[in-house]
Amino acid sequence: MHLRDARPEDAEGIALIYNDAVAHTTAIWNEQTVDAADRAAWIAARQASGYPVIVAVDDRDDVVGYASFGDWRAFDGYRHTVEHSVYVRGDQRGNGIGRHLMVAIIDRARGLGKHVMVAGIEASNAGSIRLHEKLGFENTGTLRQVGAKFGTWLDLTFMQLTLDDRARP
Repeated sequence: MHLRDARPEDAEGIALIYNDAVAHTTAIWNEQTVDAADRAAWIAARQASGYPVIVAVDDRDDVVGYASFGDWRAFDGYRHTVEHSVYVRGDQRGNGIGRHLMVAIIDRARGLGKHVMVAGIEASNAGSIRLHEKLGFENTGTLRQVGAKFGTWLDLTFMQLTLDDRARP
Protein backbone atom coordinates (compact mmCIF):
# COMPACT_ATOMS: atom_id res chain seq x y z
CA MET A 1 0.00 0.00 0.00
CA HIS A 2 1.22 3.48 -0.82
CA LEU A 3 -0.26 6.97 -0.84
CA ARG A 4 -0.48 9.40 -3.73
CA ASP A 5 -2.60 12.29 -4.98
CA ALA A 6 -5.86 11.19 -6.56
CA ARG A 7 -6.20 11.19 -10.33
CA PRO A 8 -9.41 11.22 -12.39
CA GLU A 9 -9.14 7.47 -12.98
CA ASP A 10 -9.38 6.92 -9.20
CA ALA A 11 -12.96 8.22 -9.19
CA GLU A 12 -14.48 4.77 -9.67
CA GLY A 13 -12.60 3.28 -6.71
CA ILE A 14 -13.46 6.28 -4.54
CA ALA A 15 -17.12 5.99 -5.54
CA LEU A 16 -17.16 2.29 -4.56
CA ILE A 17 -15.82 3.10 -1.08
CA TYR A 18 -18.15 6.09 -0.70
CA ASN A 19 -21.21 4.10 -1.80
CA ASP A 20 -20.40 1.24 0.56
CA ALA A 21 -20.28 3.74 3.43
CA VAL A 22 -23.58 5.27 2.29
CA ALA A 23 -25.30 1.89 2.07
CA HIS A 24 -23.89 0.19 5.17
CA THR A 25 -22.55 2.69 7.71
CA THR A 26 -23.32 5.91 9.50
CA ALA A 27 -19.91 7.33 8.59
CA ILE A 28 -21.56 9.26 5.73
CA TRP A 29 -24.96 10.75 6.47
CA ASN A 30 -26.08 10.77 2.85
CA GLU A 31 -28.57 8.19 1.62
CA GLN A 32 -27.97 8.51 -2.12
CA THR A 33 -25.11 6.76 -3.86
CA VAL A 34 -22.97 8.47 -6.49
CA ASP A 35 -21.28 7.49 -9.72
CA ALA A 36 -17.68 7.86 -10.83
CA ALA A 37 -18.49 11.10 -12.69
CA ASP A 38 -19.71 12.64 -9.43
CA ARG A 39 -16.52 11.66 -7.62
CA ALA A 40 -14.36 12.86 -10.55
CA ALA A 41 -16.06 16.26 -10.28
CA TRP A 42 -15.51 16.21 -6.50
CA ILE A 43 -11.80 15.43 -6.94
CA ALA A 44 -11.43 18.21 -9.51
CA ALA A 45 -13.26 20.74 -7.32
CA ARG A 46 -11.18 19.92 -4.25
CA GLN A 47 -7.93 20.13 -6.19
CA ALA A 48 -8.99 23.36 -7.94
CA SER A 49 -9.58 24.86 -4.48
CA GLY A 50 -6.03 23.94 -3.50
CA TYR A 51 -7.07 21.04 -1.27
CA PRO A 52 -5.73 17.50 -1.57
CA VAL A 53 -7.47 14.25 -2.28
CA ILE A 54 -5.09 11.49 -1.30
CA VAL A 55 -5.64 7.84 -2.15
CA ALA A 56 -4.15 4.72 -0.65
CA VAL A 57 -3.57 2.15 -3.38
CA ASP A 58 -2.50 -1.47 -3.36
CA ASP A 59 0.13 -3.12 -5.56
CA ARG A 60 -2.34 -3.24 -8.49
CA ASP A 61 -3.00 0.52 -8.05
CA ASP A 62 -6.56 -0.18 -6.82
CA VAL A 63 -7.91 2.41 -4.40
CA VAL A 64 -8.23 0.96 -0.89
CA GLY A 65 -8.84 4.25 0.92
CA TYR A 66 -8.98 7.99 0.45
CA ALA A 67 -8.82 11.19 2.44
CA SER A 68 -9.38 14.87 1.85
CA PHE A 69 -10.13 18.10 3.62
CA GLY A 70 -11.82 21.34 2.71
CA ASP A 71 -13.19 24.51 4.18
CA TRP A 72 -14.95 23.97 7.49
CA ARG A 73 -17.38 26.84 7.02
CA ALA A 74 -17.79 29.30 4.16
CA PHE A 75 -17.06 32.51 6.07
CA ASP A 76 -13.75 34.41 5.97
CA GLY A 77 -13.20 34.08 9.71
CA TYR A 78 -12.94 30.31 9.38
CA ARG A 79 -10.27 30.36 6.64
CA HIS A 80 -7.65 28.83 8.93
CA THR A 81 -9.82 25.82 9.78
CA VAL A 82 -10.50 22.73 7.67
CA GLU A 83 -12.67 19.64 8.09
CA HIS A 84 -11.41 16.30 6.87
CA SER A 85 -12.84 12.98 5.77
CA VAL A 86 -11.15 9.58 5.62
CA TYR A 87 -12.66 6.36 4.28
CA VAL A 88 -11.17 2.90 3.90
CA ARG A 89 -12.53 0.06 1.77
CA GLY A 90 -14.47 -2.42 3.93
CA ASP A 91 -12.11 -5.35 3.39
CA GLN A 92 -9.09 -3.21 4.31
CA ARG A 93 -10.29 -1.67 7.59
CA GLY A 94 -8.10 -2.34 10.60
CA ASN A 95 -4.87 -2.52 8.58
CA GLY A 96 -3.57 0.97 9.46
CA ILE A 97 -4.58 2.58 6.17
CA GLY A 98 -6.82 5.15 7.87
CA ARG A 99 -3.98 6.22 10.14
CA HIS A 100 -1.56 6.63 7.23
CA LEU A 101 -4.11 8.71 5.35
CA MET A 102 -4.77 10.84 8.43
CA VAL A 103 -1.09 11.56 8.97
CA ALA A 104 -0.76 12.55 5.31
CA ILE A 105 -3.66 15.00 5.33
CA ILE A 106 -2.57 16.50 8.64
CA ASP A 107 0.85 17.14 7.09
CA ARG A 108 -0.79 18.69 4.01
CA ALA A 109 -2.98 20.95 6.14
CA ARG A 110 0.06 22.13 8.07
CA GLY A 111 1.85 22.75 4.77
CA LEU A 112 -1.02 24.98 3.66
CA GLY A 113 -0.74 27.01 6.85
CA LYS A 114 -4.00 25.80 8.36
CA HIS A 115 -4.40 26.22 12.10
CA VAL A 116 -7.13 23.73 13.12
CA MET A 117 -8.46 20.51 11.63
CA VAL A 118 -11.99 19.49 12.60
CA ALA A 119 -13.48 16.00 12.58
CA GLY A 120 -17.22 15.35 12.65
CA ILE A 121 -17.73 11.72 13.70
CA GLU A 122 -20.93 9.77 14.34
CA ALA A 123 -20.80 9.48 18.13
CA SER A 124 -21.00 5.66 18.30
CA ASN A 125 -18.03 5.20 15.93
CA ALA A 126 -15.60 4.27 18.71
CA GLY A 127 -12.87 3.15 16.29
CA SER A 128 -12.73 6.48 14.52
CA ILE A 129 -12.84 8.42 17.78
CA ARG A 130 -10.01 6.28 19.18
CA LEU A 131 -7.90 6.82 16.02
CA HIS A 132 -8.39 10.57 16.23
CA GLU A 133 -7.45 10.59 19.92
CA LYS A 134 -4.24 8.68 19.15
CA LEU A 135 -3.36 11.36 16.60
CA GLY A 136 -3.86 14.15 19.13
CA PHE A 137 -7.42 15.25 18.37
CA GLU A 138 -9.44 16.44 21.34
CA ASN A 139 -13.15 15.80 21.83
CA THR A 140 -14.86 19.21 21.82
CA GLY A 141 -18.45 18.08 22.28
CA THR A 142 -21.38 16.13 20.91
CA LEU A 143 -24.49 17.46 19.19
CA ARG A 144 -27.38 15.16 20.04
CA GLN A 145 -29.83 13.86 17.41
CA VAL A 146 -28.71 16.28 14.68
CA GLY A 147 -28.80 13.62 11.96
CA ALA A 148 -30.85 10.62 10.91
CA LYS A 149 -30.12 7.47 8.96
CA PHE A 150 -31.41 3.90 8.94
CA GLY A 151 -34.47 5.00 10.92
CA THR A 152 -32.58 6.32 13.92
CA TRP A 153 -31.34 9.65 15.22
CA LEU A 154 -27.59 10.20 15.04
CA ASP A 155 -25.33 12.16 17.36
CA LEU A 156 -22.33 14.06 15.98
CA THR A 157 -19.12 14.24 17.98
CA PHE A 158 -16.73 17.03 17.07
CA MET A 159 -13.00 16.65 17.56
CA GLN A 160 -10.22 19.05 16.69
CA LEU A 161 -6.49 19.11 16.25
CA THR A 162 -4.53 22.34 16.56
CA LEU A 163 -1.97 22.15 13.76
CA ASP A 164 0.45 24.87 14.85
CA ASP A 165 1.24 27.08 17.82
CA ARG A 166 0.64 30.48 16.24
CA ALA A 167 -0.65 33.01 18.75
CA ARG A 168 -2.23 35.08 15.96
CA PRO A 169 -3.63 34.31 12.50
